[in-house]
Amino acid sequence: MISTASVLFKFIVMEKGMKLKVRKELDGRQQSNIIKLKGSLISKGYTEIIHILDQDDEFHINSFDIVSGSGNDVREFITAFIAREQLEDSISIFK
Repeated sequence: MISTASVLFKFIVMEKGMKLKVRKELDGRQQSNIIKLKGSLISKGYTEIIHILDQDDEFHINSFDIVSGSGNDVREFITAFIAREQLEDSISIFK
């Protein structure tokens, strides 16, 4: 018989989070790096799913909820990734 004390529950509180503004027309390198960024956000546990909506003819808006209290870490991670991969003209944090 399993006691209640021996069962570990993982409960993550999500908060409304973040939006990324992503240019629709990307070259292969930019597209690959943006996919890596989004995959990293999921694999690092910052979010579970990213929603993609059209904003206009030039941009998509990618929105996702983040783990409560991780907003600054997520912003720093995204900002560093964008700078490292030179994606400033392709993706930005949407206010």
